[in-house]
Amino acid sequence: MTDAETKWENTYQSKSADALGWFEARPETSLKLIARSGVAHDAALIDIGAGASRLTDCLLDLGFLDLTALDLSQAALQATRDRLPEDAPVTWIAGDMLRWRPERRYALWHDRAALHFLTDPADQAAYRDTLDRALAAGGFAVIGTFAPDGPDKCSGQVVEKYDAAKLMALLGPDFRLIEELRHTHVTPGGTEQRFFYALVQKRPY
Repeated sequence: MTDAETKWENTYQSKSADALGWFEARPETSLKLIARSGVAHDAALIDIGAGASRLTDCLLDLGFLDLTALDLSQAALQATRDRLPEDAPVTWIAGDMLRWRPERRYALWHDRAALHFLTDPADQAAYRDTLDRALAAGGFAVIGTFAPDGPDKCSGQVVEKYDAAKLMALLGPDFRLIEELRHTHVTPGGTEQRFFYALVQKRPY
């Protein structure tokens, strides 16, 4: 197990999901941008760094039929599995998104607060390459990170903060920005955190 895997496994084993700083009872901003993309309910969606997020629950409630959740922590994924019916149409992948090799293409990639943990340019480039491999032509990505006026650290780690210009410089010319949003997340402890969200689309060819 890598240091990162050990860290996140310990995080999810030591605290309940709703006590973690990034917990959202309902991920409204993510859901808004997913709806804005217009992806069909039978389209393939993947949540990167899914953790024990309620996003999967909400998408199932909305009628989505082909979901994948990927996270470093098996404990985090198990917490979500335990909340859902056994026959829920979800594929579970415990692993590192930077080493993961997609076996299919997805219509939508969702990432809330995974990218911003990558501060090494090589890791950021690997993220972009994995996104490109995983996303179908014309597919969408919803990406949320700390905003420029957001926290400098999360869970004890220094983060890379983004605005639209910085994100699009990373993603490159094969992606276009459709919408950007600012969001203030309030942690379970009452702290405000500024987030930047973007809906982007991969070129359709």
